[in-house]
Formats: sequence, structure tokens, C-alpha cells
Amino acid sequence: MTQGILLSEDIDFMIHGVFSYQVFGQTVWITTTHVCLLIVMLVLIGFAFVVNRRMKKAEEIPRGLQNAAEMIVEMLDGMVKGSMGKHAKGFLNYIGTVFIFILICNISGLFGLRPPTADYGVTLPLGVLTFVLIHANRIKYNGMKGVAEHLCDPWPFWAPINIISDVAVPISLSLRLFANVLSGTCMLALVYGLLSFFAVIWPAALHVYFDLFSGAIQTYVFCMLTMTYISNAIGDE
Repeated sequence: MTQGILLSEDIDFMIHGVFSYQVFGQTVWITTTHVCLLIVMLVLIGFAFVVNRRMKKAEEIPRGLQNAAEMIVEMLDGMVKGSMGKHAKGFLNYIGTVFIFILICNISGLFGLRPPTADYGVTLPLGVLTFVLIHANRIKYNGMKGVAEHLCDPWPFWAPINIISDVAVPISLSLRLFANVLSGTCMLALVYGLLSFFAVIWPAALHVYFDLFSGAIQTYVFCMLTMTYISNAIGDE
């Protein structure tokens, strides 16, 4: 028991309360997740502001920041159009924003932050947004009749199973992203906590895999599943 306590003191999963305040008699904590999320948001807002100012003076032959911004936009546009076809136009901004946000959150561990997506309170709202978009577009393009047909497919008594399947979508999306990012964060915390002085230089390779490679893969998977679910909900009209 003593050894377990000592080991737990050596391992830092970077979950700390920064400060607390009282709301209706309840203590609410601002944690490292909130701080890291705020830093990511400020970076994205600052980048968007700088790019917006630069694009107002765009050159016919792009270079530097303009070239990088156009490459990012073209890549995201191609990804969305390739998956959603003629319906892509209405979702380019949303999918592009979610992709960049999740990617920056996932790779923020490279810069010493705790990835905000390692907190289920960040990934669950993203899954709920996808859930709302799926059913809003099903109603928009197919009406309530289409919703009823979806729930009763292939037979009416199958409706409870279809409802459970629909409710599972935001849970599975959010848990997949959360669990993969959290596992990388825990692995690196164990390496630094248990190996201590031996964890020098070589853990950079682990950061490249868990933060960069795995983070990029999970970002792509989340966005692709979101687009697939929405496209299936829209159907053939």
C-alpha cells in the first residue's frame, strides 16, 4: 500500500485544480483542462485573425502564410466534398472548424499542455453536436415521415433497437476520441513518472506517435464518421 501511494505521487496525469469559486453554494473548479482549452482557443482565434488580415491583401501568386492558409482550406474542402458530395457546401465550415479544433487539441501535448480532448467533458459535446446535426438534417430533408421510416426499418417492432442505435452514436464518437487521447496521455505520464531520470530525449518518439500520429488519425476518424452519419441521414431525398 505504501509503495502504491509513493508511485501515485510520482506519476502526474496533469489533472489539477487551478482555483475554485462558489456558485449557488456549490464549489466549481477551474482545472488544467479549462486552462489548456482556453490556450487552444486563443491560438485558433489569433491565427484566424492574422490570416483574415493577410487574406485582405491576398496576392495572385500565394506565398508564406497565404499559401499555408489556402492549402489548409483546399485540403479540408476536398475531404468534405469527397465524403458528402453535393451536400458538402453546407457543412464545409463546421467540419473544417471541428477538424482544426480537435487536431490542435490532440497535438497540444507536444507543447507541454494536457490535451483538452483527454477530458470527456470536451469530447461529449462534440458528439452531441453531431447527434443534433444528424437528426436535424434527417428531418429537414426527409420530414417526419422519413424519421418514422428510419425508426421502423426494417420492421416496426425494430424501433427500440434503432433508437438505442441512434443514442449510441454520440456516446461512441465521444468515447472513441476521449479514450484514444487519454490513453496516450496516461502512457506518457507513466513513462515520465516511473522512469524519471531515464526519460530523457527518447520519449520524444512517443510524443510523435501518441500526440501527432494518433491525434491526427483520431481527428480524421471523428470527422469522417460525422460526415458519414449526416450523409446517411440526408439519404437520397
